[in-house]
Amino acid sequence: MKLNFLLLLFLFSITSVIAQEQFSIYFESNKYEFTPSESQRLSLWINENPMIKVLGIHGFCDEDGSFGFNDTLAKKRINFVYNVIKDKVNIREDFKTRSFGELHSYSKIKAENRKVTLFYIESKDFIHENEILGIKENPTKLSKVAIQYPEKLVFDNPDGSQSEYKLDVDFMQKMSEASIGEKLKLENLNFQINTYIVVPNSKGKIYELLVVMQKNPNLKIEIQGHLCCMPVDRLDLSTQRAKAINNFLVANGINENRLTFKGFGSSQPIYTLPEKDETQRAANRRVEIMITNR
Repeated sequence: MKLNFLLLLFLFSITSVIAQEQFSIYFESNKYEFTPSESQRLSLWINENPMIKVLGIHGFCDEDGSFGFNDTLAKKRINFVYNVIKDKVNIREDFKTRSFGELHSYSKIKAENRKVTLFYIESKDFIHENEILGIKENPTKLSKVAIQYPEKLVFDNPDGSQSEYKLDVDFMQKMSEASIGEKLKLENLNFQINTYIVVPNSKGKIYELLVVMQKNPNLKIEIQGHLCCMPVDRLDLSTQRAKAINNFLVANGINENRLTFKGFGSSQPIYTLPEKDETQRAANRRVEIMITNR
């Protein structure tokens, strides 16, 4: 018999006018794996939205068959989608266990109901996450809210390959809790020699900075560049490197009013010039983040 079935697993209600987005993936009849075109469309969406957070998943099934058959098929579709996205985008930690009610108007076109829909928010709305979900918080418990930071980011490249960046969660947490005036070094951030181009294996460091700025919308920083070896920064390279990081953040949606940058050349070395070895040179050759407001 014909049955419209809505799986009541992974649901949440839209309880706020704050922006909440959704993205749907469609399936063929009786199938729970993607068609090539839907797989490509999902990969493109992930690539274009690396900093969103998925809050919940709707699984829909509109098939000829028994209730049990549709229940199983809908669950398989949700699990298949979840396994594809779980390591590529941020997902609310407890989203699997939350059920907030039924919100769907079925289409008369059967194919439009054979889908899984991801509900998500952009980084600018992270601070309203619980409000969107309709979760009332106890004000006495809000003074110290732990921010969930991803351990890695995965991007799809145009050639079909993937780029994965592992993130230092401890550093991101430390930066989010740092006091005004405190400085933190971006460890292992390296540039190509005599340029302001970040080497590929250091790109994860600037993504860490981006994630922190996205999840802490009131945070303001100054990016400070320092050089080693040479007493005079003739190329103003320290400033150019700080500016490059500033421009990366702005290009990825961080308001430029939250950022300043400055180059100090070799005027503030950790070790006296000339350095004795590469360890000392590496320590002097650095980028530091100073918290200016929060």
